[in-house]
Amino acid sequence: MEIRQATSPQEARHLTTEELRERFLIENLFQAGQVTMVYSHYDRMVIGGAFPTSEPLEIADPDTLKTDYFLERREIGFIHVGGGAAVIEADGVRYELTKLDALYVGKGTESVRVSSADSANPAKLYFCSTLAHAVYPTVKIALENATPNHLGTMQACNERTLYQYIHAGAVQSCQLMLGVTILKEGSIWNTMPAHLHDRRMEAYLYFDLHQDARVFHLMGQPSETRHLVVANEQAVISPNWSIHSGAGTSNYAFVWSMAGENYTFKDMDIVAMSDLK
Repeated sequence: MEIRQATSPQEARHLTTEELRERFLIENLFQAGQVTMVYSHYDRMVIGGAFPTSEPLEIADPDTLKTDYFLERREIGFIHVGGGAAVIEADGVRYELTKLDALYVGKGTESVRVSSADSANPAKLYFCSTLAHAVYPTVKIALENATPNHLGTMQACNERTLYQYIHAGAVQSCQLMLGVTILKEGSIWNTMPAHLHDRRMEAYLYFDLHQDARVFHLMGQPSETRHLVVANEQAVISPNWSIHSGAGTSNYAFVWSMAGENYTFKDMDIVAMSDLK
């Protein structure tokens, strides 16, 4: 597991493009036959990708976490982002996921294994794991059972639907919140006007982008914005002090996940357009 240290906003002002990418962009999450994980010191979120091919893969890293099993003190949310059907076994209970299905697995689950139902059409599973102090049951969430929020306008090029999977109003967790935003064809902007939430960090996984398409992800303090050029199936770590917005060369989708002190989804501080620089 790769470990990413926290970076202060004062330090971030002076980073080169390459340094900014090294600290905040995760480029190769989905590697055939592997589980890839990044441990962020922002709220100690683990961001990962599993790409099982011929053999099942265990979600585990005792050397990094120093625990007997991965979810000894954690919870985890999976979402299927591509390929054929996936199978997740949580303490021997089997769950099958297809595109945009999600699975929440609670603290105390000792074994989590992922596999592809068809090795000729392997599944891609994105996941985020956060610290947990309470136990909640494992739940599968299909897209049609997520809470939809229709946002934006055609005129502003930001028509999109935000689907909430893991949150207080649906599938309860300890602190993890997770959902998917899907932009309509012809729309390119997400989360603009931008906002901050000092009480939570966030991670984005951009997906369903064409090979030659890119998202220009905006980050940084409102008065010191920077950008990352993001390709398909790449993730961004967004600190609590940073805006998180973006515009694509075409429409796209992204998984958002949050962790931190406050479990209220609407706890955010809107940034006026006049304050962005």
